Amino acid sequence: MSVAGAVGHARNLAQKPRQLFLLSFFASAHTYLYSLFPQVDAVRVYVNSSSENLQYPVLFVVRQQKGVLSWQVPLIFRGLYQRTYNYQEVSRTLCPSEPAPETGPSDQIIFVDVASMAPFNIAYELLVTRLESFQLETNKPFNFTASPSQPQYFLYKFPQDVDSVIIKVVSDAVYPCSVVSVQDIVCPVYDLDHNVEFNGVYQSMTKQAAITVQRKDFPGEQFFVVFVIKPEDYACGGSVPSSIHGNVNRTWNLQRTKNLQVTIVPSIKKSVYIQAMLFSFLSFLSFYMGSVVVAINKNRSGIMTSSHPITASTPEGSSYGAIGTSSSSGGRQLSSPEHGPPAGSDTDSSVEEESDFDTMPEIESDKNVIRTKVFLYLSDLSRKDRRIVSKKYKIYFWNIITIAVFYALPVIQLVITYQTVVNVTGNQDICYYNFLCAHPLGVLSAFNNILSNVGHMLLGFLFLLIVLRRDILHRRAMEMKDDYGIPKHFGLFYAMGIALMMEGVLSACYHVCPNYSNFQFDTSFMYMIAGLCMLKLYQTRHPDINASAYSAYASFAVVICLAVLGVVFGKNDMWFWVIFSLIHVLASLALSTQIYYMGRFKMDLGIFRRAAMVLYTDCIQQCSRPMYMDRMVLLIVGNLVNWSFAIFGLVYRPRDFASYILGIFICNLLLYLAFYIIMKIRSSEKLLPIPLFCIVATAVVWAAALYFFFQTLSSWEETPAESREKNRSCILLGFFDDHDVWHFLSAAALFFSFLVLLTLDDDLDTVRRDKIPVF
Repeated sequence: MSVAGAVGHARNLAQKPRQLFLLSFFASAHTYLYSLFPQVDAVRVYVNSSSENLQYPVLFVVRQQKGVLSWQVPLIFRGLYQRTYNYQEVSRTLCPSEPAPETGPSDQIIFVDVASMAPFNIAYELLVTRLESFQLETNKPFNFTASPSQPQYFLYKFPQDVDSVIIKVVSDAVYPCSVVSVQDIVCPVYDLDHNVEFNGVYQSMTKQAAITVQRKDFPGEQFFVVFVIKPEDYACGGSVPSSIHGNVNRTWNLQRTKNLQVTIVPSIKKSVYIQAMLFSFLSFLSFYMGSVVVAINKNRSGIMTSSHPITASTPEGSSYGAIGTSSSSGGRQLSSPEHGPPAGSDTDSSVEEESDFDTMPEIESDKNVIRTKVFLYLSDLSRKDRRIVSKKYKIYFWNIITIAVFYALPVIQLVITYQTVVNVTGNQDICYYNFLCAHPLGVLSAFNNILSNVGHMLLGFLFLLIVLRRDILHRRAMEMKDDYGIPKHFGLFYAMGIALMMEGVLSACYHVCPNYSNFQFDTSFMYMIAGLCMLKLYQTRHPDINASAYSAYASFAVVICLAVLGVVFGKNDMWFWVIFSLIHVLASLALSTQIYYMGRFKMDLGIFRRAAMVLYTDCIQQCSRPMYMDRMVLLIVGNLVNWSFAIFGLVYRPRDFASYILGIFICNLLLYLAFYIIMKIRSSEKLLPIPLFCIVATAVVWAAALYFFFQTLSSWEETPAESREKNRSCILLGFFDDHDVWHFLSAAALFFSFLVLLTLDDDLDTVRRDKIPVF
């Protein structure tokens, strides 16, 4: 049996290949000897065999000083459903070796053994070449080609003044799917589809990939960059091969060549980390300075006006309603200091604990009569003892602290585990970072995404301080004027401040390793913030009939459950969207009914019968003008908006269900806030300079924040390789990307939004409650 081979000597690569023959009955074998130059050499071995007999492949074994590399031809790759991809041309780069310093320059020997157990002749071709461009240079693009059976890898050495680099790889073609790996200088190099994940750091790629490498992770201050083309594209979001059995499941010499360009650029220096941290903290500490200046100015103005008598700013002639205030006066008597403990008293006595359940029969007997008035005033809906109502709203604060502790502890533990898995396995497909702007620090892979959430925590704490100051001042002022202005119950404000801080904590936890499994960490408290803002806005003029903390947080829990189910089932399951849209519409109608009838419409099994009776008597039997026109307009618009959301979700089924739910909350909040401001102006109430400034600042900052929010830099709804196509470079200080700017601006926007709710009705502090309309 004859074996044909083409070989070249490493010292004379231009020499023509010569034919070698070896006779053997059952097997063929031959050994080729090569002598390499003393310096670092990279040798590439190309083999080709025309044989398609998988029972008797040709085996190639390369023996070097520090390792052995072997493969067979045809080379077989396995895919899904037991599909096989066979290649008759194979090209591998041998692991280079450096001469030992103690021995000095010397020739290095490699052996190439070729063998086959075939009982017949097999022809093969063997070609050995030396790579001229094996070492990558800093800031210099390098172009090359790779395929599944012909992987490539190159050497990079850190320059003296560089501690961290970013390996950027781009390609004009999306497919074939490829893998980029960074491996230590160890032989053998894992450069095939089935073993590339065994060592180092790696990530899949379609058109773009980026890996940050630090000098401290490689004691030898050098590493290999390995490029592998996968036999199938399903890992990168491509089509999945059909499950077909038989010979059709076998593919020969599939053309999957990909042109790649790799560029290694220096990453940022340590000084940039310091600048970024200073910028983050100083930017938000400036809010503290601004708050101090405003507080000092308000104190001065308060001292100047303290001697003026309290007068009502709403003239009698511009009364909001036509019904007398006889019932309102009763409300004022119940809440006045003359008929109870001092207004500043907030002792936790057993009597007050028992009175958390409304035990005042005079209120129970006439509240339905009062709430049926065509025109309501604030005194009609602030009849309960202030201390009891205040304690009721403080439950929001204590409950959200409990929720935050129980929620945050397992979240922190889980993300630490995620980060540990990424660091140990090197699999960078687990976390969906913006790899072109992911700056590591310690064990964290993307410290910039975590640092940018500091604004939520700092501004949330500042808001708590502002609320605490107002709370203290209000307690002092209540001794003098208990029946003036909007009732100040600060429990919801405290809860909002805690929610803002927890949004920063959980968003930072989510960005430790953002992925499909922990998305709810970043959105849960967003839902709660939006819900608390709506509750606070409603509570402002409906202090006696607002939702309890238990029912509110239970509702938030249901929303979070729906969000999780939507992400799991909302992509392709039509049944989920039908059920969710039905729940959304029914919930909108039920809430609208409660708001319109001021909580007097019972929610039980008889609600449908009563609703049908109301529709018949008010719309069919006698179609007249609604009793509460303003409320009716708001609720009609609100239901139209919510039904539009439901229809949109049912038709288009958006993939980002979490953002879809958040959009529903935000639109309802903005709608209610706009209605509130319009009705406030319509009632001849004023907007003071501070709330007016906060409204303008909120609108401007939210507009800028949303611009950066929609600059999508990654998406866990797609494969990791597809997500990396959206990656972009840093835009702020060379450290922060678009999403980090969104974090900064959204924190400021939420802070201004909270200040709007806190200061919006400051103009009513000198107005009697029987002159303040309810809407």
